[in-house]
Amino acid sequence: MKVLVTGGAGFIGSHIVDRLLEDNIQVYILDNLSTGAMRNINPGAVFLKKDIRDRDVTELFIRERFDYVVHQAAQTTVSRSLANPYYDCDVNVLGMVNVLEASRVSGVKKIVFASSAAVYGDTAVLPLTEDCRTHPKSFYGESKLTGEKYLEKYYENFGLEYVALRYANVYGERQADSGEGGVISIFSKKLSAGEPLTVYGDGCQTRDYVYVRDVAAANYEALFKEAINCSVNISTAIETSVNELIRNMARITEQTPQAIYTAERQNDIRRSVLSNQAAGSKLGWCPNYTLAEGLSLTLKAQN
Repeated sequence: MKVLVTGGAGFIGSHIVDRLLEDNIQVYILDNLSTGAMRNINPGAVFLKKDIRDRDVTELFIRERFDYVVHQAAQTTVSRSLANPYYDCDVNVLGMVNVLEASRVSGVKKIVFASSAAVYGDTAVLPLTEDCRTHPKSFYGESKLTGEKYLEKYYENFGLEYVALRYANVYGERQADSGEGGVISIFSKKLSAGEPLTVYGDGCQTRDYVYVRDVAAANYEALFKEAINCSVNISTAIETSVNELIRNMARITEQTPQAIYTAERQNDIRRSVLSNQAAGSKLGWCPNYTLAEGLSLTLKAQN
């Protein structure tokens, strides 16, 4: 069995690679190293330095004949999507179509796609379920939703099976300081350096923080369950404010950090928490790590 993980040198992708290799699966990584890093690459995998937008991606797929694809490669930040919508679309939509077409032509059996809670936008209906209205506030959220639509059409027209995983705010080891979950990476580095923490807004805005090893496990389950051809939330179903997050991190590190409050960021969602009932019923998945456990492991790796 051959599994390709696009973005496998990145934060989440590298953890998925590690999980697959635990079962002695033949794993290939496709990554251009624009945000990924060589230090994240498990030596048990085959590394292919390539961009998902490259013209010869289809030739690669035909030559290697991958059985499954886990598509993690993406432009992942809301702020960059707003600053450069063209780039966001180029990577997240055109790059996605390039992977889908290569998968179709080469006979890939199934794709697991990294989508996002950003597809929902800001809503008063909480917790968010998969049948809630999707109304992205950013180009990033729109591009992820568009990716889901392409998956639907490739299944309807060509029979290419898929699962789209709508991640909540993922955090953990190897994370860069970008994305929603990146606040934990930023805060942990600031705590380690004894520097104050910058909070945008009043700190009462909430997120659903899910640990990266749980996310890797969800990808594994999605890959090998009978195809369900739909979108599923991957979350803890627990709402945590930024202020609560700081208190948790302070308790673990036994520090009393200074918080500096500043203006809210553009298009920042006020509250977010996702139901994970569908993940339980359809994938047999639930998170194994509490926020305290995940934070402890993340902070330990930082120091």
